[in-house]
Amino acid sequence: MQNSKRWTFAAQTLLISLGSVLSIAQSSLAEVVNITLLHLNDIYEITPVEGGKRGGMARVATLRKQLIAKNPRTFTLLAGDAFSPSALGTAQVNGKRLAGQQMVATMNAAGFDYATLGNHEFDISKEDFLQRLGESKFKWFSSNVDDEAGQPFSQVDRAPILMVKSDRGATIRIGLIGLTLDSNPASYVRYRDPIEMAKTQVSALRGKVNAIVAVTHLSLEEDQQLAAAVPEIDLILGGHEHENIQQWRLVPRPQHSSRCIDQGIPIFKADANARTVYIHTLRYNTVNRCLTIDSQLQPITPALPEDPATAKVVQTWLQKGFQAFRTSGFEPNQTVATTTEFLDGLEESVRNRPTNLTQLIAKAMMREIDGSELAIFNSGSVRIDDRLPAGAISQYDVIRILPFGGKVLSVEMPGDLLKRVLDQGKANRGTGGYLQTANVQYDEKTGWQIQKQPLQTNRNYRVAINNFLMSGKEQNLGFLSLQAPGVKLIAEKRDIRFAVIQELQTIR
Repeated sequence: MQNSKRWTFAAQTLLISLGSVLSIAQSSLAEVVNITLLHLNDIYEITPVEGGKRGGMARVATLRKQLIAKNPRTFTLLAGDAFSPSALGTAQVNGKRLAGQQMVATMNAAGFDYATLGNHEFDISKEDFLQRLGESKFKWFSSNVDDEAGQPFSQVDRAPILMVKSDRGATIRIGLIGLTLDSNPASYVRYRDPIEMAKTQVSALRGKVNAIVAVTHLSLEEDQQLAAAVPEIDLILGGHEHENIQQWRLVPRPQHSSRCIDQGIPIFKADANARTVYIHTLRYNTVNRCLTIDSQLQPITPALPEDPATAKVVQTWLQKGFQAFRTSGFEPNQTVATTTEFLDGLEESVRNRPTNLTQLIAKAMMREIDGSELAIFNSGSVRIDDRLPAGAISQYDVIRILPFGGKVLSVEMPGDLLKRVLDQGKANRGTGGYLQTANVQYDEKTGWQIQKQPLQTNRNYRVAINNFLMSGKEQNLGFLSLQAPGVKLIAEKRDIRFAVIQELQTIR
């Protein structure tokens, strides 16, 4: 019996020793492979914003080169929105709007690798959309957007696999799925349910990849729902909100997940127009198949010098666009005013409350229409998403503020319809259908007031309004059009941008 115990103890000791040796051997064989993802979203400007203090694609190109110098396994991705809307994209060159041509050329120069579709990619015509895809040297991918026949666009992958070779010859495979919200309907586009398509693509990728990254252009709420519904996703790189966000959605970790630390699924979004970008470092252990993620928000400032080659491309397209604007009657470089305070055109501001910029626009509309009692325009017409710093304001700044222009209309409108419009505009807070006004106030007790008098539903009002708002195409305002009962068009005036330029010139 004593000999038996001694043999058992010896065997256990040998097994422990062998286990230790195997563990040491595995550790010596283990290789941690670093993969860097440079992540941007919602880029409408190829030049810096905020008076040159933030953003700029040539600076992003420099950052990319710096990252590649540290880690050749670096990839640059866009989480949607580039073709539209932008001021430069509206320039008519050779009889056609640029419609994102300048953006694709700049992204090519900056060295993008992958991009998923944003909802604003479909602001442009099908012909222009397909041309932009063809001009792209990087890969577009989408898991839930189809053409009008319900098939993937020929130049758009469903779920590409990013393959990386380690120093020891191992291949790390990162599956990419792209998801887009369905807020911009177009005749040549069909949207599938993003969560259902994510489940389908993740199921197809299972066993073929070491990790799955969802590159999304969804609302934050939809990203949260995605994380809860598809816990196999390791990382969500998003866009659409225009503001930097980082969250971890605590969901049960699947048994086969590569995530080592059960901290939930991380969701990241950077600021629009490359004010900031995210640098994500994915570390994958080839032996224990463990993935860890480290993410850093990187401001894009003048501390990053401009990449000369990308800067040259930017200047080429600026010159083409500026010449086109001159043909349309603008002088982009001309200073029209010098302000003593910044003008707030940030999307987060103008879609939720009046700002000094929206008040200036509404005042310009009132001045344009003699006899107007109030002015109304949709906040979504303001596309600059920037704070113009105190100082010189150029005509190009005005084009950036209102890139789509449009005429100022003088309209006679029944009071009951006006009340319905104002009610819906207030309900649209947070969206482009939120209405900016002049000579309009709202009191919780007494309701709407026009020129400090209660709105009367049984009389007509003379309204200065932008023509898009009278087209019936604004969100939840389809009932407002020139064909609506009681509406009468009195006059059609200038492009709203010329009215704003004239109003700016009154600043002393």
